Amino acid sequence: MEQPPPTKQETAAGINKIEGYLLYQAELRTARSEAEAFVRSMPWLTTAEQNEIARRYAEQRVNLSKQMLRAIAARCTELNSTYTARYLALRRRLLGLNVACLLLSAALCFGLFLLS
Repeated sequence: MEQPPPTKQETAAGINKIEGYLLYQAELRTARSEAEAFVRSMPWLTTAEQNEIARRYAEQRVNLSKQMLRAIAARCTELNSTYTARYLALRRRLLGLNVACLLLSAALCFGLFLLS
């Protein structure tokens, strides 16, 4: 039995997962490179010590990146809520103003009709 083609939402979710994975891998590579450069500046360490320090440095760096991304995502959600609320309030005010203008126009037209 054939499966139906994925929906646009499923496709977008799949692309987001792939993008997230690739971004994570790039961050991990960068963290490891920085860790290796850091331990190279300490030639007195043994190879085992360099490996341990590099591993911990990279782990800390990746954890810090995750924390920063979570904070940014939370702030984006907060801003989205704030601006959505502002947009809805503005839309209500404009709708009220338009209704008031329409009623005023109707009243003026009716008044002119009665005068003529």
